[in-house]
Amino acid sequence: MTTTPPTDPTTTSSWGALGAHRDALTPDLRGWFAADPGRAERLTLDLADLTVDLSKNLVTDETLTLLVALAREVDVAGRYEAMLRGDHINVTEDRAVLHTALRRPSVDPEDDEAGSREPLVVDGQDVDHDVHEVLARVYDFADKVRSGEWTGVTGKRVETVVNIGIGGSDLGPVMVYEALKPYVQPGLEVRFVSNIDPSDVYEKTADLDPETTLFIVASKTFGTLETLTNARLARQWLWERLADAGVLDDTDDARTAAVGKHFVAVSTALDKVAAFGIDPDNAFGFWDWVGGRYSVDSAIGTSVAIAVGPDAFEELLAGFHAADEHVRTTPLEANVPVLMGLLNVWYTNFLDAHTHAVLPYAQYLHRFPAYLQQLTMESNGKSVRWDGTPVTTQTGEVFWGEPGTNGQHAFYQLIHQGTRLIPADFIAVANPARPLLDAVGDGAAVEPGADVHSLFLANFFAQTKALAFGKTADEVRAEGTDEAIVPARVFSGNRPTTSILAPALTPSVVGQLVALYEHITFVQGVVWGIDSFDQWGVELGKKLALEIAPAVTGDSAALDAQDPSTKALIAKYLELRES
Repeated sequence: MTTTPPTDPTTTSSWGALGAHRDALTPDLRGWFAADPGRAERLTLDLADLTVDLSKNLVTDETLTLLVALAREVDVAGRYEAMLRGDHINVTEDRAVLHTALRRPSVDPEDDEAGSREPLVVDGQDVDHDVHEVLARVYDFADKVRSGEWTGVTGKRVETVVNIGIGGSDLGPVMVYEALKPYVQPGLEVRFVSNIDPSDVYEKTADLDPETTLFIVASKTFGTLETLTNARLARQWLWERLADAGVLDDTDDARTAAVGKHFVAVSTALDKVAAFGIDPDNAFGFWDWVGGRYSVDSAIGTSVAIAVGPDAFEELLAGFHAADEHVRTTPLEANVPVLMGLLNVWYTNFLDAHTHAVLPYAQYLHRFPAYLQQLTMESNGKSVRWDGTPVTTQTGEVFWGEPGTNGQHAFYQLIHQGTRLIPADFIAVANPARPLLDAVGDGAAVEPGADVHSLFLANFFAQTKALAFGKTADEVRAEGTDEAIVPARVFSGNRPTTSILAPALTPSVVGQLVALYEHITFVQGVVWGIDSFDQWGVELGKKLALEIAPAVTGDSAALDAQDPSTKALIAKYLELRES
């Protein structure tokens, strides 16, 4: 168990130097670019297929030098190596943190280079062997579903997969599935149920054919309240719909057989899986060193593997691994996730930014900001360090965002002209999966035959330019604007952005993007000295919900035990429910 206290960043020489540097710095992106023609080239870096432009951030070369010095003083690189080798850096749960092991390539004994790699053995477990054994089982199952070999109880092939999970067991798979929609096998669809609100499972199953529906119940312990409640509702739906169709006898054996053909599990609690009616042979496990928000590349991604196929899933894992290797092998000065994590520290701790926008100019990434909310805020929303002492800095950021250009017509006003500093990451791809031409155009701004994706990306480039350089009062006046409204049309500029551009939204690129933000989150956690891999803040509300449930269902003694506000709210709910 790792018990060495973290380095307090505020006691380092670089932290003090950053504070003094901040006090002397007047951000001036216009001036900096004018005085330094090489700024954009120098501050544009590559991570595998990703081109990352950091030049529109509120930093000078001195800022970056000091931030890299901070990374060295808190030993970001050493902590990363400790994670890779399986040290128990999840201190409060005394666990290794090995999501990076989920995407280590398999070792081919005939490949001399790969064969020379030492297997990863942690706490007596051959991690490489176990990971690839589970992946092989997931791929075999995916192939059976995709080929039609796996059928429902009446012999019909699967057309719809319904993934039942919550948190990382939902947000990761749904985000990747949506991102890779163009790769989904025709005739297959995946839906996702997560919320315990009964409307969720109802809406996701209402129009489905039970004979062609497969449910995946994703819960490591097979005890998550929301997931198991929804799984029971789905099982009841299956039985009722099959009976209504006249294809299910009214016997326990028939019902058990139906569950065995229409339900599989992602869980290691095989006894509970079997008690539910799922054949343990159709349960795919993962390990306690995989946090839920880091698990989409484990068996939790089974629904994705079915949808896009094992080859595309392998490409996804290769993208993850490419980012892992970039972090491991690239000097800090050119290490993209390290620098982006340090920039977030700069904005949070020195420039008083509270939120961070992620703005994908790729509709298929529309669930990426929601995915990052859990990844970043569940990881770094902490007020104690990994040794139990209070943090010495502000930690965490509120991550949020929407795909462009939707966001432009919603909240960009605040980013451009509001009083709050909101760093923003803009993400785009050069080659769309669904290119279209506007054959008619509008006779003005859009020429006939215009490539719509180019028009879309013109917005991507324009927004970061406008945020960086703004518009002065004199420039507004030069357009003939009435003096009374000149102030309202001034843009201050100096609004920081990072631009990330990829060739296309391939499975590998999706893996690279996810791993990029995993490592950004890691770097921030190391600087702040927190355990980014536990989530105790999730537990209290869940525990209280179980304690309050009897009061909500009419137990007067349980109701009387509540605080006055909760008691009054429950009483009002009961009154409204009866009316």
